[in-house]
Amino acid sequence: MINFRPIIRFNGILLLIISAFMLTALPVSWYHGGEDFAPLCWSALCCMGAGLPGWLLLRGKSGGQIGKREGYLIVALGWFVMAAFGMLPYLFSGVLPAWHDAFFETASGITTTGASVLTNIESVPAGLLYWRSLTQWIGGMGIIVLTVALMPLLGIGGIELFVAEAPGPTSDKVHPRIRETAKRLWLIYVGLTVLLAVLLWAGGMSGFDAVNHALTTMATGGFSTKNASMAHFNSPFLQYVVIVFMIAAGTNFTIHYYLLKRRFSNMWRNEEFRTFLIMLASLTAVVSLALLLNKGYPWERAFREGFFQVVSIVTTTGFVSADYAQWGSGVVMLLFLCLFLGGCAGSTAGGIKIIRHLVFIKNSYLEFKRILHPRAIVPLKISGEVVAPRVMTHIIIFLLLYLLLTLLGSLALSIMGIDFATAIGATATSVGNVGPAIGKVGPTDNFAWMPPAAKWVLSVLMIMGRLEIFTIVVLLTPFFWKSN
Repeated sequence: MINFRPIIRFNGILLLIISAFMLTALPVSWYHGGEDFAPLCWSALCCMGAGLPGWLLLRGKSGGQIGKREGYLIVALGWFVMAAFGMLPYLFSGVLPAWHDAFFETASGITTTGASVLTNIESVPAGLLYWRSLTQWIGGMGIIVLTVALMPLLGIGGIELFVAEAPGPTSDKVHPRIRETAKRLWLIYVGLTVLLAVLLWAGGMSGFDAVNHALTTMATGGFSTKNASMAHFNSPFLQYVVIVFMIAAGTNFTIHYYLLKRRFSNMWRNEEFRTFLIMLASLTAVVSLALLLNKGYPWERAFREGFFQVVSIVTTTGFVSADYAQWGSGVVMLLFLCLFLGGCAGSTAGGIKIIRHLVFIKNSYLEFKRILHPRAIVPLKISGEVVAPRVMTHIIIFLLLYLLLTLLGSLALSIMGIDFATAIGATATSVGNVGPAIGKVGPTDNFAWMPPAAKWVLSVLMIMGRLEIFTIVVLLTPFFWKSN
């Protein structure tokens, strides 16, 4: 039997936390005129009113041990609850009066996707823009919580795949206690956000823009306060600063911990981290060279814009510094393929994750050796650690589900009358939690024109992608609901 008591209590606490975060938007609203002050107040009260009963009624009562079934439901329902209640400020203010638009914008926020249905971002009241950015920061922090504390216990997620220095219960833990590990990584997350905000402000952004972009950069979310995203600021300094912090956000947060402790050998021993940096350098070289030769850009601009866009898409941040749709079909195709890469496990980045690609490629290479030497025992190693066969099976199933989900999503959108390039682009960017894509949802477009049904489909795909697919799919199996 599934024990619903801890599930209800967890979601009650989650709503209280969401309410508290909403209240932080009130000073921002008041300072900028208070146009959205009342909608934010009412939204916070609704969250508080919905969350208090579940917390108060079950407070101090033993809810029993949380098993895997309860864990899956807590994770899955938690994200849908955040999206359902996080959209209230959009509805109450009238900025997004349609439910499908408000849910889409909020789901895009908490999953750190960055796809938007707002056609004129700069006309949105400041308090709502801050809440919009905050949803991404909350989502990024939430992913750290899941990957550190809950997903490893459930046996799912990118953390389980990383056999070296990943946060949580792995072979080389940052700290033996999960709660202490989460606390340390949160402090790093908050510290990097504050540092980035200061640097952006020093680089010429207003305090409001600096805070918002710091929140969405560290979450690898990509929401901006400007219609043109980072292209609005046209500042090489700001672009380079954001590049550095996008890479930091897309890196396993344990690497930052080792950096602070000056344990550099542990950092470089991390094979996923090395692959991540080499991949970014290689892709940047190709795109920059194409801009240099085909577009005639000066070498510094070609390098900077190529570097920025590669990092933005690979880390699934989704900021835009230029209209890459005009860079030629070859570059557009390469950037489209980058939608399927993702950052490191244990980061705020979405996507497939580098570790899965690394394990899959290395295992495929070793398979040829096994064919030639069928009796030889050829173990697969990552960072010097042997990868268990069960993990390899897990990766193959994940990749198949990821591909199937992308195909089914593209098919569903195509049936709704959306052209193929846009359908596959919108689906890929939603499942990968990236933001901009190709077709009519490119770097200068948004999702406002899509039919309501398409927005609901993409919203669900965002959440499924953010929660590593298995978390949602397992709920759809009949044996999940059967008692042992």
